[in-house]
This record gives sequence, structure tokens and C-alpha cells, in this order.
Amino acid sequence: MVLTIRDIDHVVLRISDLDRVAAFYIDVLGARWEKRQEAIGLYQLRLGNSLLDLIPVDGQLGRAGGAAPGVEGRNVDHVCFRVLPWDGDVVLAHLAAHGIDGEIVSRYGADGEGPSIYLNDPEGNALELKGPPWAPVPSPRRAS
Repeated sequence: MVLTIRDIDHVVLRISDLDRVAAFYIDVLGARWEKRQEAIGLYQLRLGNSLLDLIPVDGQLGRAGGAAPGVEGRNVDHVCFRVLPWDGDVVLAHLAAHGIDGEIVSRYGADGEGPSIYLNDPEGNALELKGPPWAPVPSPRRAS
């Protein structure tokens, strides 16, 4: 049997400030609340087809994970979200309106080389916003 992975289902971030982090993902990246399980300390946001689970470190689930994330270590290296439709200037302007500087760089992703912007959420979790792959460059035709 071979497994075929198509998309990110969910990513779990251990956080210190639920309100600040949730506001970032809602206001800057357009997430919406999906489900709140306050008794166990699990808060889920929907981003496209994927979920982002926020686990406050002072909640039941968060305490089970040990110390809070900090400068010396992170719980996740980065999460890459596909942005479609992609308009790099619009994405950069949107980020700037939220006080976030960004730069479009070409990086390789699941669908090939294409535009990408790195940024951090309020607790230092690294994010990547990824556009579609660049259009293929046609090869020159030779005269016959």
C-alpha cells in the first residue's frame, strides 16, 4: 500500500496568548473560527481546506507538551499556506497594512518553483505564503 498525501489537514501550534495569535490568523490570513473545546484547551481555526489548532500552554493539552515556545526553540519550523488566487502586490500590501514587511522570493514547493513570502505570527511561528508555480518557459524551437 502506498499513501498519497494531497493537502495539509491541520497544524498544531502551542501558544502563550490565544487572543493575540487568533486575531493574527483571523485578521491577517483570513481564518475563521471552526471549533472551540475550552475544557481541554483546543481552539481550531479554518484556513481554506485546512485547520490550524491553537493549544494554549496553560491549558490541559498545552501543559502536557512541556515548556512554552520561546527564542531557544520552536514547536514547528514553519507552516506553508497556499494562496490562490495569487497577486503578490496585493498580498504584500495586505501584510503592510498589518505592519508586516514581506518580500517575494522564488522557492520550491509541492507544485514546483514559485512565489513565496515568509513572515512570523505574533509568537514567532514561521509561516510561508505560497503562490502557484511559475508558468513554464517554452523552449526555443529550432529551424528545420
